Amino acid sequence: MGDKQVMIVGIDDSDHSFYALEWTLTHFFNPPSNAAFKLVIVHARTTPTSVLGLAGPASTDVFPLVEADLKKTADRVAQKAKDLCSGKSVKDVSVDIIEGDPRNVMCDAVEKYNAYVLVLGSHGYGAFKRAVLGSVSDYCSHNAHSSVMIVKKPKSKK
Repeated sequence: MGDKQVMIVGIDDSDHSFYALEWTLTHFFNPPSNAAFKLVIVHARTTPTSVLGLAGPASTDVFPLVEADLKKTADRVAQKAKDLCSGKSVKDVSVDIIEGDPRNVMCDAVEKYNAYVLVLGSHGYGAFKRAVLGSVSDYCSHNAHSSVMIVKKPKSKK
């Protein structure tokens, strides 16, 4: 198993990223014994300072609460990912929670694990929202030193 290439799936707490993880498990780890990749799931945990921004001196009172909430969210996301893998009988998986900006975290994880491919979900933002909010998948597709696969969740029929 040491000779398998690494596939990283980047997740956050969105349905889009969990769809990408489930799609990856179905298409690349089914059955798990024939998987050509070692799976590493990476979650970028937001820093408390980026959440609080320029809140001023009063933010020191709130800082521990924000930090605890971010940790709880990261733990919940990691457990949900582990449960999804377990439900698909994928046992050879690592979950890494790394604090920082998701764009940098994902690109750094590619380097850290010498990944062959990075899989990300697409939130499906339009051009304006992407320009204002920034797109992790767009950034990674230009900056990660691996192939980047962007998995889009199909639009639900109304």
